[in-house]
Amino acid sequence: MMKHLFGRRAAPVFLLALMLLGPFINLAYALDINTATVEELQTLKGIGPKRAEAIIRYRGENGPIRSAQDLLSVPGVGVSVINANGEELTFASNKPATPPK
Repeated sequence: MMKHLFGRRAAPVFLLALMLLGPFINLAYALDINTATVEELQTLKGIGPKRAEAIIRYRGENGPIRSAQDLLSVPGVGVSVINANGEELTFASNKPATPPK
């Protein structure tokens, strides 16, 4: 009986469950702007290859990005990007980003 329960159908069912739960699992994930790679930064809404590279270049030239306000200093990053990703951003302090007013 166990063989049938975890047989050929287990993998597709597990993958389907992951796909359905993916958006909910992602809510608990926060990306540290100061340690994220180009690929990781591109997982954020409104961040493509050019903006991701600009963030990394800014970090290298100016040091760590400490807040959402600092992130606005990166060319191409505006309030809309921060608002779209606020809960998914941290700045090496594990605190969610608060959108600037």
